[in-house]
Amino acid sequence: MTFPSHIFKAYDIRGKVNSELTTMLCKNTGAATAQWLPTQGIVAVGRDMRPDSKKLADAVIVGLRSQGRDVWDIGEVTSDMIYFAIGAYDLAGGIVVTASHNAGDYNGIKIYRDKVTPVGLDSGLAEIRDLAEKNEFTPNKHTGSLMSKDITKEWVQHALSTVHPETWPSFTVAIDAGNGMAGAILPSVLRKIPLQAEEMYFDLDGTFPNHEANPQDPKNLQDLIEKVKKNKYDFGIAFDGDGDRAGFVDDLGRPVLGTDLISIVSKMILDEYPNSKIVHDVRTSRATKELITEWGGEPVRTKAGRVYIGALVRQVGAQFGGETTGHLFFKTNYDADSGLIAALYVIEAIARSGKKLSELVDEYRRYEMPAEMNFETDHKNEVFAKLCEHYSDWPQDKLDGLTVEADKFWFNLRASNTEPVIRLNIEAIDKATLEAELSTIKQIIA
Repeated sequence: MTFPSHIFKAYDIRGKVNSELTTMLCKNTGAATAQWLPTQGIVAVGRDMRPDSKKLADAVIVGLRSQGRDVWDIGEVTSDMIYFAIGAYDLAGGIVVTASHNAGDYNGIKIYRDKVTPVGLDSGLAEIRDLAEKNEFTPNKHTGSLMSKDITKEWVQHALSTVHPETWPSFTVAIDAGNGMAGAILPSVLRKIPLQAEEMYFDLDGTFPNHEANPQDPKNLQDLIEKVKKNKYDFGIAFDGDGDRAGFVDDLGRPVLGTDLISIVSKMILDEYPNSKIVHDVRTSRATKELITEWGGEPVRTKAGRVYIGALVRQVGAQFGGETTGHLFFKTNYDADSGLIAALYVIEAIARSGKKLSELVDEYRRYEMPAEMNFETDHKNEVFAKLCEHYSDWPQDKLDGLTVEADKFWFNLRASNTEPVIRLNIEAIDKATLEAELSTIKQIIA
């Protein structure tokens, strides 16, 4: 059988179970990771709630141990609990078996090295892929040990230590766990904070019977929006499948953009840590960057992707970093991202402001910015070339895809690293300008 090298993506491994992501591939990936990791020591392995995640995680563990690595099996966890385990216990690395928000017939593997450093194609995953494909592992004289470890109590304590829930009012909210791993952890958190929460889809179900567990897509927020509007809740929170992202719906039932969350959290961070650096990706609103500067911070721009955000947060010593998809990184969390901690930070920011979430969004969103749009095309290079030519009078850069910065608008178009589409983010000073430029770009893409 041909080795499915295409499932080794820019940030992690994602493939269809059995036909692409097999137990043998997982075993080889575990063995390859054991060899590649630059630090000696324990490797933590966790998994999500998908029906096949346990057998795939067990195969990863077999591979790790075959190369002499001692393993902590931390069971069913959110991905950010793996990050916490590596940072809190100074481990050599961590692996979580999950396909995040992808459909139920997919699964995947996220790999981290020491110091909670994500491993992407250009930071080790390509080497791990090549070792796994060669499958020339020599059995280690010593089989690594295996210990089951429950870190839930320590994780919840750590997450709550980053905020001050005793200062919050008693918000009424709805929380949609999307049948993902957040549903297993949130009950331990909700007992300790002053939220009156209506729980939605907390049952673990890797077939995702209610909706895709991706809060970035507005269609997956419809049930949450209805709950918030019907019951006049203060806001709603939705988590993705592996729990490392949180999305919000405001009190008016409007989805809150990822760039809005970056603005909201940045204000609180900069109040506590003046003059801090804030990392953001190329899709971030011009308003967010302006606000960070006005609040005394320094916006630092990088490529989209959690691997790039996390690496740069650590490299420049930033207090906070945000990706517009909802991955939020905190220095207080070993420079790693967390859906739970992101949600707690946003709630604390709302509490401190004394305002409604909708008021904060309207205050910080200075321009017209729709949600990210996806377009399928077989002519990506031609589209980019035409756009470069059409907008040649304006400054452009190709840090990640194509970014055009005009006086009254800007946009970024980039090819997806995980899907056969191109993604457009655009912002303008008013609706008329937005509609005009959007019409032009759509015509060129078509």
